[in-house]
Amino acid sequence: MPSQPEKIGLIAGNGKFPFLVLDAARAQGYDVVVAAIKEEAFPEIESRGAAAVHWLSLGELSKLIEMFQREGVRRAVMAGQVKHKQIFSSIRPDWRLAKLLLTLTTRNTDSLLGAVAKVLGDEGITLEKSTWLLEPLLVKAGVVTQRQPTEQELKNIEYGRAVASQLAQHDIGQTVVIAESACVAVEAMEGTDATIERAGQIMRSMHGDASTLSRDLTVVKIAKPNQDMRFDVPVVGVKTIEVMQAAGATCLAVDAGKCLLLDGDKVIEAANAAGIAIVAGGAHS
Repeated sequence: MPSQPEKIGLIAGNGKFPFLVLDAARAQGYDVVVAAIKEEAFPEIESRGAAAVHWLSLGELSKLIEMFQREGVRRAVMAGQVKHKQIFSSIRPDWRLAKLLLTLTTRNTDSLLGAVAKVLGDEGITLEKSTWLLEPLLVKAGVVTQRQPTEQELKNIEYGRAVASQLAQHDIGQTVVIAESACVAVEAMEGTDATIERAGQIMRSMHGDASTLSRDLTVVKIAKPNQDMRFDVPVVGVKTIEVMQAAGATCLAVDAGKCLLLDGDKVIEAANAAGIAIVAGGAHS
C-alpha cells in the first residue's frame, strides 16, 4: 500500500510568496495545510489546491499549534509578509503569545518570529527555511540582466553595501537607495517599495540646478549578516522593478543565494525592458 504524502504546514502572510511555496510543495508531492493569517493572506489561497485552509488571527498562537497538531503537521514554513505594525500594534495576543511577548528583550520582527519558532519546536513542529522548497528561485551570482552596471553604479553598490550592512546589524532594514555615493533613503518599517518611492520623491524635490547629485538611483537590498532564512527573506518581484522605474532607479544590487526573485524570469524581463541592471553578489556566508 502506498504511504500517505507527508503533510506540511504553511503559515501564509500577504503577497505571492505563499502561493509559490504552496505550488512548489504540491509539485514535490506534499499535502499542504495552510494557516492563513486573517489580517494578511489573500483569499485566493483557498483555491490553490491545499489539503486544508484554516484562517487564524495573528495573535492566535495556541490555535495555530493545536490546528497543526490535529492535522498531523510536523514541519512548517512561514511565507509572505506580515507588516511590522500589525505585529506590534494590531494583534490581540492569546495567553501563549502574551507570555512570549513578555520574554522578548528586543521588540523587532526577528526576535518575535524566532521566539514563535522556538515555541513551535517545543510542540514538535519544526519551522523550516522559507526558501526550502524554492531553491531554484534564489538569485545566482553575477549580472543577471542584459545591461552591465556602469562605473558609477558599481561605486554606488560598493558604498550602499557598506551602509546597508551596518544597518542590517541593528535589524533596521534591508534596503538603501544611493545616488553618486550619497545615501538618499534608508528602509525602516515601511518596506522596500515605499523606500524606493520615497527616494524618487526626494530626488524630484531637489530639481533643477539645486541638486549636484545624479538623478540615477541605485537600490541595494541585502540579507542581514545572520539572516534567518526561516522568515523575512529578501524578495524582489516585478512590482519592485516597476517602482524603481517610476523613481528613476537604474540599478539593483542583491545578495546571491539569499534573495528570491518572486516571478523568476519575469523580473529579469521587466528589468531588461526598463534598462535596469541587476547585480547579485557579496552574500554573507
